[in-house]
Amino acid sequence: MNLHGRATGRALLSDADNISTASNLLKSRLAHRKYREEIYETIRALRQQGLTCSEIGRRTGFPRRSVAKWLQFETPPDRKRAVLKRSSAWYFEEYLKQRWENGIRSGNALLPLIQERGYEGSLSNLQRLLAGWRRAEKQEQEGPIKEDQILAPVRDPETGHAISPVIAAALCIKPRGKFTLEQARKVEVLKEGSPAFTTMRRLAMRFNGILRGRKADPLPAWIDDAIETDLAPIVRFARTLNRDIDAVRNAIEMEWSNGQAEGQINRLKTLKRAMYGRAGPNLLRARMLPLHHTN
Repeated sequence: MNLHGRATGRALLSDADNISTASNLLKSRLAHRKYREEIYETIRALRQQGLTCSEIGRRTGFPRRSVAKWLQFETPPDRKRAVLKRSSAWYFEEYLKQRWENGIRSGNALLPLIQERGYEGSLSNLQRLLAGWRRAEKQEQEGPIKEDQILAPVRDPETGHAISPVIAAALCIKPRGKFTLEQARKVEVLKEGSPAFTTMRRLAMRFNGILRGRKADPLPAWIDDAIETDLAPIVRFARTLNRDIDAVRNAIEMEWSNGQAEGQINRLKTLKRAMYGRAGPNLLRARMLPLHHTN
């Protein structure tokens, strides 16, 4: 869903949050590009030492074919971009820019114009393109945002590889008592290399404590602290909780839960799909209910 609603393209965050998020995305991309350049330089240096592609692969942890492919280029190869189709608003970017400069800046006004030229996508897809242009114009009017130095990826000191976002996210919400020795070491490395990880883990542990303690009184303070972090994922989550605060309070404090019903529904769907949808009521009943079940 990104930063926009599915149907209308309405921004879920404020303009300031959207600009900050776009800047963080740019920093992440630049850091990833820098990481690829470091990999390329390492592979070239090992090649100059006379090592084979297989040996370079063993030392760096990359497949031999990838090493051989990278050695064919003078600079780090860029990722191939997908071919634009008529379902994408970016396919009509040049035409949209002309209309944008002529003063037509409403998505509802631009949509029929590109539909006449074969656009097959939705209004929300078009709104995402226009929202980026609006943020860029606003940033130019207000001046460049002051940013800290580009964050380098946090690396595991033992392997030298960057810790992936998936692993970092899993460690962010896992209680310390359930860590293995390797996971505890990675968490310490992430805390030293990423202040944002430290903040997000602290908030995640506090939220976990609120849920397990079944006390909703600390929730408003947690939401306020989460919004003040300016971390887009946490801010978005906190504002979502705040929009339905009464339901969230009931979920925390009340003993009733629809988890059992949802679990049985999920089990039924899993069994049905495992039989490719051909299961009749009698077979599904036999698999779902206990062996000695009675009505």
